[in-house]
Amino acid sequence: MQTIHWIIKDITKKDHAIKEAGSVIAQGGLVAFPTETVYGLGANALDGQAVKSIFQAKGRPADNPLIVHVATIEEIAKVSSKCTETAHKIMQAFWPGPLTLVLPKTDSVPKEVTCGLDTVAVRMPNHPVALKLIMEAGVPVAAPSANLSGSPSPTTAQHVIDDLEGRINGVLDGGPANLGVESTVLDISNEIPIILRPGGVTAEQLEEVIGPVRHYKGLENHHSQISPRSPGMKYKHYSPKAGIILIEGQAEDIVLHTKELINRYQKENKKVGVLSSEESAHNYPGTEVLHYGKRNNPASAAAVLYAALRSFDLLGVDIIIAEGMPETGLGKAVMDRLKRAASSVVRL
Repeated sequence: MQTIHWIIKDITKKDHAIKEAGSVIAQGGLVAFPTETVYGLGANALDGQAVKSIFQAKGRPADNPLIVHVATIEEIAKVSSKCTETAHKIMQAFWPGPLTLVLPKTDSVPKEVTCGLDTVAVRMPNHPVALKLIMEAGVPVAAPSANLSGSPSPTTAQHVIDDLEGRINGVLDGGPANLGVESTVLDISNEIPIILRPGGVTAEQLEEVIGPVRHYKGLENHHSQISPRSPGMKYKHYSPKAGIILIEGQAEDIVLHTKELINRYQKENKKVGVLSSEESAHNYPGTEVLHYGKRNNPASAAAVLYAALRSFDLLGVDIIIAEGMPETGLGKAVMDRLKRAASSVVRL
């Protein structure tokens, strides 16, 4: 399969690329496209065969449900049988944006999207290319991240091409994704809403609108036999080729332990990469150091996280040591992704 690379230079001008890409989706094809979080791999959410192609292209486990993307709130009726007052309140506050809601599904949503569940995960992306693509396709678009399953999510069109060239019909290149981590997934079917996956909308932001929320604690065993209710709950994700050791604790303790590990692995003639905060990057001479910005600025870390993990692969490191950060605000999502990517987690 030849993969077309459409480059969107100015969304305000008439561009036939998005129209063509929308037609590909409408006809059952696969198109990668930018969102504010990461690049997604889109197919017609109402076409079970098209959705199967997503799983095949990514090598995605068959029991890992997909998120359906819509361009208007009115489109919700095509995929969800019930939209509560709470759901509408959340949509008005956070859509378009990096928040996914788990809702009861309609019969028109094929089992391939939901992996047999009676619920469907839905969001409205906050990106002009994504919204226009959905409108041009004329159907809701099912889309996980546009990468090979298990590898770091793509935040540029080149990342998509690196992983999926020849496996999909096309890539809409709208420049780098701004946020850099996936959407928050919120299940509102319980008395107290549950965050199934932390992401671009924080618990603090949600609580300002709907009151208390809690984080889901289950399914942390990647080999659990329970069906996940949303993406990002069950399987090991976001991993570069090299193993990651994630270190949590106070900043000074993290630096000391990182130095010990560097010394140990270098004695074994291993090439070490360090993902550090900007403040401590100078502590690791003789290693491949990439920093994620200030320790207390999780937004900067989210924006560069996946690109940094992919860069370590290009640098050919044997092991990556990652400094943890406080799990407040968006830091919760950054640490969730690092924990899922890590081979081991050290808590000091």
